[in-house]
Amino acid sequence: MSTLPPSIPEFSDAEVDALRQRYRAERERRVRPDGSAQYARAEGGFGYYAEDPHAEELDREPLHDRVDAIVLGGGFGGLCAGARLRQAGLERIRIIEKGGDFGGTWYWNRYPGIHCDIESYVYLPLLEEVGFVPKWKYSPGEEIRQHAMAIGRTFDLYRDACFQTGVIELRWDDGEWLVRTDRGDEMRATYVVVSNGTLDHPKLPGIPGIESFRGHTFHTSRWDYGYTGGGPDGGLDGLADKRVAIIGTGATAIQVVPHVARDAAQLHVFQ
Repeated sequence: MSTLPPSIPEFSDAEVDALRQRYRAERERRVRPDGSAQYARAEGGFGYYAEDPHAEELDREPLHDRVDAIVLGGGFGGLCAGARLRQAGLERIRIIEKGGDFGGTWYWNRYPGIHCDIESYVYLPLLEEVGFVPKWKYSPGEEIRQHAMAIGRTFDLYRDACFQTGVIELRWDDGEWLVRTDRGDEMRATYVVVSNGTLDHPKLPGIPGIESFRGHTFHTSRWDYGYTGGGPDGGLDGLADKRVAIIGTGATAIQVVPHVARDAAQLHVFQ
């Protein structure tokens, strides 16, 4: 037996205007007029916030060669592009990535409690091609990172990859692409795929005192397990005698706070 949906209440014009004003007031509380200018970039005096805590120092000679395709970015977008190019028959595929390995945001973000908020069967690409069955409905970061690396191995993308490398120039030159990097590379390619994301570089709150604070600080996207101890599953025994502050209450903080609260001597969360 079917039932009729409940009737939709009618509002007067005055009530609608009042409701809009309430929503507008709430929005204005959250949207700052200075926009992205409220953040400080992790460079210069703040450059240590962006340093890679996962990779060993890389020393290599500049490359001056030619490949079939260059893919900018080693996250899932770049990995999918590389995989499909390989399936299309291209032999030399070079992925250029700032991090020390494949994974994109999952390379950088390894903080305690990290999980993806999208179901693994929806989020993880190329599962059938790699032959991987996710162990979690909502995968932890390490499972995702390992899957990214497995894609690289399955499609032989490590062979010509350039890690810890940033592109500084991309130019169309005499019928092919000329790509220059911050390591002095000058590479040429028939095809270029741009798949760099926005989550490789931390941004800092531009709050008074951040430039003079002398305590131990780091960004969650560069979690310092050498200081906190433990790993992505917690066990942060290095914080047992520490008073810790976490700035922010977004999805990352929701995952981090339970571990820090359990293991630190004292925790303050700021919003």
